[in-house]
Amino acid sequence: MNSNSTGRNTLFDLELDAEGVLRLTWARDASITEADAEAAMEQVNVLSGESRHPMIVDMATTADVSRGARAVFGRPCQASRIALLGSSPVDRVLANFFLGLNKLPCPTRFFTDRTEALSWLKAR
Repeated sequence: MNSNSTGRNTLFDLELDAEGVLRLTWARDASITEADAEAAMEQVNVLSGESRHPMIVDMATTADVSRGARAVFGRPCQASRIALLGSSPVDRVLANFFLGLNKLPCPTRFFTDRTEALSWLKAR
């Protein structure tokens, strides 16, 4: 693993792209546990170092997010803004459940269009 630009795990891929956007992609049918969320957020912080970066989270094929994982995602990290990217009604329900129940540490929105999500992230 090259911790300067990417982080790989069996359930997610994470990269910091050339434009300074963190890109977190969860594996197809992932059931995200608290430990999975901890691992992802640790990698976000490692890749970011002292800097904060906008982050797009591709959750389009995520099956489930545990209560413990939702709590981890509600903690501050080096993400300055978070765009949740989904494609199905199930994704929207998962995102709305997360957005509605957690006090979020940074601006967070759900999108179904990658271009719109990236535009929002970069608008600051």
